[in-house]
Amino acid sequence: FTIMEYKPKNAVNKKPYMLVGKGVVYDTGGLSLKPTANSMDSMKCDMAGAAVVGCTMYAIAKAGLPVHVIGLTPATDNRPGMNAYVPGDILTMHNGMTVEMLNADAEGRLILADALSYGKKYNPELAIDLATLTGAAAAAIGKYGIVSMGTAGEKVHSALKESGARVNERLVEFPMWEEYGDLLKTEIADMKNIGGPYAGAITAGKFLEKFTSYPWIH
Repeated sequence: FTIMEYKPKNAVNKKPYMLVGKGVVYDTGGLSLKPTANSMDSMKCDMAGAAVVGCTMYAIAKAGLPVHVIGLTPATDNRPGMNAYVPGDILTMHNGMTVEMLNADAEGRLILADALSYGKKYNPELAIDLATLTGAAAAAIGKYGIVSMGTAGEKVHSALKESGARVNERLVEFPMWEEYGDLLKTEIADMKNIGGPYAGAITAGKFLEKFTSYPWIH
């Protein structure tokens, strides 16, 4: 993946802010193949999170903002083939945790998780990941807002909500109750990569939470 860093001499933050963007440059769903007719043709846009991070880093640098920011953009494509992972595979992640892969179309959280784990070395003041991670978010609130959740605390989340409302990028905060993590349990690995038919957006967030040790918003 790509690492970007902007660190001016007049940076006001002692610890960096970290942005992590999902960069699946084309997503067929892998062996958990998407229906071609209505959901695969736009999957060149599955790298939107990475694009946002790249554009944000450019804008921050061009504006000369006095902040230390790190951008991480894990990138891949997700296609079936001889080397494709298959449902039932056990993956070992960057931090050593094992994941039972049950749905090849829940791939974005896997690359984001490794990037979030890698990002621990920077000890960020705040990390924000951006991703077209799950259709469950759109199913919950439609196209009229953005689902968010995380561990950063109410003060940070409130500031983001206020900022987003000014430009009609409205945030709807979802809960991250401990019980949601139970939906990711499996008997043969540390966890599985998909939680089931309910609370899909939240279980995606709970998956990512396992790879953070710092204030974070998804």
